[in-house]
Parts: sequence; C-alpha cells; structure tokens
Amino acid sequence: MPKLTKTAQREAKTAFSQGLHAFVQKMREYVSAEDGEWTVKGFIDIYRNIYTISSDTKIVSKILEIHLFPQILQFAQEQGYSIVLAEHQNWYPDLSFVCLADQRIKFAVDLKTTYRDPDCPGHVNGFTLGSHGAYFKDRTSTKNIQFPYDEYSGHFCLGIIYTRADARDVDGTEIINVKELDEETEHPLRIGHREVTTVDSLRSIASVIKDFQFFVCEKWQLASDRQGSGNTANIGSITAIDDILRGNSIFAKLGEDWFDEYWMNYGVTTMKKGRKTIPIKRLEDFIAFKRGDKDLIVPVATKRKRKED
Repeated sequence: MPKLTKTAQREAKTAFSQGLHAFVQKMREYVSAEDGEWTVKGFIDIYRNIYTISSDTKIVSKILEIHLFPQILQFAQEQGYSIVLAEHQNWYPDLSFVCLADQRIKFAVDLKTTYRDPDCPGHVNGFTLGSHGAYFKDRTSTKNIQFPYDEYSGHFCLGIIYTRADARDVDGTEIINVKELDEETEHPLRIGHREVTTVDSLRSIASVIKDFQFFVCEKWQLASDRQGSGNTANIGSITAIDDILRGNSIFAKLGEDWFDEYWMNYGVTTMKKGRKTIPIKRLEDFIAFKRGDKDLIVPVATKRKRKED
C-alpha cells in the first residue's frame, strides 16, 4: 500500500486535532463535582466499605486513565478510529488511534497527568514526553513502540493538570463506611486491626485531587531542551502552566523538524566551546552550532522560582 501524501497527512492531522481539542473541553465536568473535587473517592469492597487512595502520582495517573477511558473510547468511535493500547507498560504511546477507513492514518496519543507545584506558583511538577532513544532516532524501529514512529501522522499529548489535596485533609489509608450506600446493613467497626470510619454520604469524603485543567498539544509543543528524568533517555517538558496551555514550548518558533533533529542528536553531537569539545545538551548551543541565531529560542512565560521559606 502506498504511503499517504503529505497533503493527506496534514488534512487528517488537522481534523483529528480539532476533534481532540473539542473533546477535552467537556472532560472536566466528567471527572469533577460542582466544587471542583474529583468524583472518584476510593475503592469499594463487597461490604460497601470505601478504601480511600493516596495522592501518589502513579496511582492517581492510572485511576484517571481508567476513569477517562470510556469517554476516550466513545470519542474514537465518533471520529471513526479504533484504539490500540500499548502492549507493554513502558511502550510508546499509551494510545494509538487507527483510522477505520484508512489504516495508514494513525495518531499517537499519550496521557499526561501532573500536579500544580505548591512551591512554584504558575508551574506544574513536569512530565516526560517519551524516549529520544531507539525508536525516536530510527523511525522504522519497532523497539518499545506500538507502531514505527514514522507511521504516525501526528504525536499528541492529552494532558491533565490538577491540585493535590492538603495532606491534612486526606488519609490515604482510611476505610470508610458510607451510610447512604446501605443504611439497613450493620458494618463492622474494624476490619482486622483497622478501624472503619462512618460518614453520611460519599460527598463528605475528601478527594485526593481537585481543580482539573485539560489540554491537548502536539508533543513538540510541550518539550523542553532537557531530559525529563535522571539517567533515562526521556524528553522533558516545560513547566509553566500558561505555556503548556498555549503549546508555547522552547521549540515554538522553530517547529517540529527542529525538535526532532535536536532530540535525535541530544548528547551525541559535539561542539567546540573555547578549548573544550562538549556534547550538545542545550537548544541554545544547538542553534549556535547550526545557525548561530539565538533569537529563535522562545523564553517561557514565567521563570520557575521557588517560594521564599
């Protein structure tokens, strides 16, 4: 089967992007109550006891994915796509949207969740945007990726920003019996060595997260020029909320091709600085190496600054 033309790819990408942007505008009301709190309160057992959850980011992210998946699946069906889930936990992307009418049209969608940084107003904790290793450099590779990178007509992030509840308001180990679930059945005051707290309604249980903001951006529109985590080859994100919501990454003036080239060469390409030869790990150095035009670097809207103690 011949490859899609660039025009066909652009048209499909524009239509998919518009649909995804319209979709996320409705997501907040699906996951949050009128007061902004998350509608998920915990897990329930056969005795109708609620086990509250902690605000651990991995737990919250996974439950949010499960909570949102029926809506995402409905969106895919309405847009004429099937969803292929990543076969392994560390594979890219989380979701592959494959067009039912033309399976050459595919879109990578990663679900990204992050919380507002309480020590840096206007910023989030940040997130990673996938590897810049094997499959990113070799666009035909099938290593740790659902389909080869080049088979995707676009790479999107569906993101969720939230606020963590005050630790004093949430006990991540609490067991709660809710009267409104079953007023006639008596429940034990203890489960094993654990006490059970009784409350009148589900709404009286504090949610571990609240105040959601949803956004959609292409991956390059969220990227920083720094790795996102320790020794792993992950692309880091910008952290200013205003920039995230506008897709105003450090590559905004440069475009996706520069993003691709920079991260393909990250830490591999070298340049002379004075008498030293250094690996290029900053966009400023890469631009100087390529063109010497520093005006192409986009400053973030707000510099990240910690609160004074």
